[in-house]
Amino acid sequence: MRTEPSASAGHAGDAEEAQVKADTRRWLERAVIGLNLCPFAKAVHAKGQIHYAVYLPDDADALLDALLFEAAQLLAHEADVRDTTLLIAPHALADFLDFNDFTARAERRMRRAGHEGVLQLASFHPRFEFAGHDPDDISNFTNRAPYPTLHLLREDSVSRAVDAFPQAEAIYERNIATLEQLGRPGWTALDVGPHGGAA
Repeated sequence: MRTEPSASAGHAGDAEEAQVKADTRRWLERAVIGLNLCPFAKAVHAKGQIHYAVYLPDDADALLDALLFEAAQLLAHEADVRDTTLLIAPHALADFLDFNDFTARAERRMRRAGHEGVLQLASFHPRFEFAGHDPDDISNFTNRAPYPTLHLLREDSVSRAVDAFPQAEAIYERNIATLEQLGRPGWTALDVGPHGGAA
């Protein structure tokens, strides 16, 4: 999903891709799993069923193509091998409003590709902001990741996880309470931003 104009540029791209994956795993382990923001994440992480894909260009239109490619690749694997995919785009859609518009476009493209009822799309962004919330509201951090990230989930897996988790609808409220107790200093101390810096 990236071009390599020269061997040295390719090597640099490999190094950056590895760093982006490492940063994302750190965020997943310390924030998402560490704070139990998603009670379904620990099992797929422990089983190695999360696929990390990195899209290095800044071309949002081509990112749509990359997302559809990753969706097809996800469905080409058995769930016990690849249950979910994180597509990480460190150089695209730095503005959250642009990212939010892009996510809506991506959902429409996925429906046209026949993925409705099969795959879900979730989104994370370094500047994620819920509608009607102040940018500095701690609740926004439930969906803040080191980089713009598109999360492909299997509908069947989501349904099984929800069925197995009592009061799944209360997860959001519990997460807000967790983050309010943690506070911004506590979040900063998690060290889950790009290259190990706070997001």
